[in-house]
Amino acid sequence: MKYEVKMTARLTMLSALAVLLMFLIRFPLIPAAPFLEYDPGDIPALIAAFLFGPGAGVVVTLIVSLIQAMTVSAGSGWIGALMHFAATGCMVTVAGIIYKRVHTFKGAIIAMIAGSIAMTLVMIPLNLIFTTKFMNVPIETVKAMLIPVIIPFNLLKASINSVLTVFVYKPVGKFLRVDVPSLSRDGQKI
Repeated sequence: MKYEVKMTARLTMLSALAVLLMFLIRFPLIPAAPFLEYDPGDIPALIAAFLFGPGAGVVVTLIVSLIQAMTVSAGSGWIGALMHFAATGCMVTVAGIIYKRVHTFKGAIIAMIAGSIAMTLVMIPLNLIFTTKFMNVPIETVKAMLIPVIIPFNLLKASINSVLTVFVYKPVGKFLRVDVPSLSRDGQKI
């Protein structure tokens, strides 16, 4: 029970950090497509996947996707939430599984490269399906945007988040792994 409470608290902190990053840092990466905005909200999900396994990364991704759908991406609603969940969920799952098996710096790099590629690949059919059917964009338009816009954007976003994860993983990991001292009453642990 104590472990579950600690894990819940840690995943909640990472989810809150992801939401905060998503709200505070948003900007277009590709001038031709200003509607595709970069945000570093995937970094805490990657950290969760590396620290606690791919399932933890998916939980953080789900929480962030739902909040994103109701706030900054309210215009795309459940479609945006589903696409974000699928893309980032795919990335953290692939990266988390690889890092769990090859728990080294080299393994982390391989995991993030594979996760970035997986995210980019999953966004191709998602854009062809959801952008055309639910956002009423002609399929020819989406196909024309794949190589010059959609694929580069997803590769760039995933790569930036991967590089930033390398820099913040250890400090965040140390912070989250530290056990908070128990409160005591008259020298007795509660």
